[in-house]
Amino acid sequence: MQVVAIMNQKGGVGKTTTTLNLAHGLALQGKQVLILDLDPQGHLGSCFAIDTFNSKGMDRVLINKASFQEVTQNVRDNLFVVSAGAKLGELETQAQEGGRIGYRLYHALYSDTHNNDHECYIKQFDYILMDCPPASGLLAMNAILACNEFIIPVTGDYLALQGLSRLIKVISHIEQTLERHTKKWFVLTRFQKQRKLAQQIRQKMVGYFPEQVLATAIRENVALAESPGFAKSIFEYQPRSNGAEDYKNLVIDFLEQRTITQS
Repeated sequence: MQVVAIMNQKGGVGKTTTTLNLAHGLALQGKQVLILDLDPQGHLGSCFAIDTFNSKGMDRVLINKASFQEVTQNVRDNLFVVSAGAKLGELETQAQEGGRIGYRLYHALYSDTHNNDHECYIKQFDYILMDCPPASGLLAMNAILACNEFIIPVTGDYLALQGLSRLIKVISHIEQTLERHTKKWFVLTRFQKQRKLAQQIRQKMVGYFPEQVLATAIRENVALAESPGFAKSIFEYQPRSNGAEDYKNLVIDFLEQRTITQS
């Protein structure tokens, strides 16, 4: 089971878009996929027409210790979602509990504190993708400690690189403290290949993170912005669009670990 945190502390880089379409693309490949919405804004749930604030979600798992089986919704063939829930943001106010609170998601996914039925339920999934908030609080910490891979979307501008630098420092500090290493994949999003700046950012990313930048850049595409409003992934909304082509290729990149080679 691969537990993947889709994360960047900067907003507007395509985290939710990437989670939605990568997850559905994996499901279309026959993989069993569970999505966890760790952003209190609850945008991912709305992508599947889930009324996030009137449904059981990650708030129940992380605050009330509910099992995943209690809160998971089957939204497509092979694809399941746990929405954020109305009270997920309250987790950020529980810092007085110390470091233990950062491990709540880890224990919910991996520990044997739940019954055997729960253990069997979680183990059915090939991939668990987590849509993370654009912040560095307790919810992000739960994702970092629970995942065994990162996918980090990055747009083609220098502000995105600055935000990325801060995120990598946070992750590296945690990894050094815990003496662990987590795979990191980078995805170029909202990419405009005709822009010189975008090409420069691409080259810098490949130089900084060799063999970690996934081969397909996600081009700027109106359909990708529109599809959540119709509660559809890009594969359902406009299957012949550039967005659908790019995310289809990104799924293969991820499965086969295809990356950009340094020129």
